[in-house]
Amino acid sequence: MILAIAGGKGGVGKSTVSLNLGAELDAVVVDADLSMADLPTARGPDLHDVLAGRADPVEAVREDGPVDLLPCGRTLAGARAGEVAALASALDAVESIYDRVVVDCPAGMAADVGVPLLAADAAVLVTSSREFALADAVRTRALARELDAGLAAVALNRTGREPPTETLRRALGARVVAVPDDGRVRRAQRQGRPVASLAPDSRPAARFVALAETVRTGTLTR
Repeated sequence: MILAIAGGKGGVGKSTVSLNLGAELDAVVVDADLSMADLPTARGPDLHDVLAGRADPVEAVREDGPVDLLPCGRTLAGARAGEVAALASALDAVESIYDRVVVDCPAGMAADVGVPLLAADAAVLVTSSREFALADAVRTRALARELDAGLAAVALNRTGREPPTETLRRALGARVVAVPDDGRVRRAQRQGRPVASLAPDSRPAARFVALAETVRTGTLTR
C-alpha cells in the first residue's frame, strides 16, 4: 500500500501526520516535499539522489530511527536536479520490499503533488479548522479524485474543543479524525519522533491510532 498524505496549504501538519501515521502503520515514510523537506535527515543518500539517478530507493531508506524513513535533501540544487516523474517508480520499489509506504506530499497543487497522488493506492487529506485551509483541502480533494486516489480519511489537525468534524465529513465525503493541538506533538516532531514514543497515553497518540485504524479498515471514497 502506498498512502499519500496531502494537504493544499502548507503549515497544516502534513509532516507530523506522516511521521505519526507511518509509526502506527509500521510503514516507511517518504519525505517527498522536494523543495521544503521537513522530516529528519542524516548523512547518506536521500530522495534527491534517488530522483537524480545517483542512488537506489531501497538503499536510501534509513532503518536506524523510531520510524523507517526515506529522507529528502534540503538544497534547492538537489530539488532541481531530480526527475519528479521518477518518484512513482521509486515508491513502487520501496513498497515491493517494505509493503507499506506513507508519502509526505508537498503543499499546493503543482505537478510534484500529482505524482505521489497518482502513484498512491489511497490518500489521507490533512487540514485545519482555519477557513483558508479548508478551502485548500476541498481543492486538493478534487485533484485526488481527478487522479483516482481514493480518500481513506481526513486528519483535522491541531483542533480545539469543538472541531467541525461533521461539517468537514459532509464537505469531503470521508471519515474525519480530529487531532488536538498539543505541545507534546510539536516537541516529539522536533525530535523526529512520533508522539506515542514521548507520550503514549496522551490524547493525540490515541487519535493517531484511530487514524491508522481508519486507514486500515475504512472504505475508500472516490
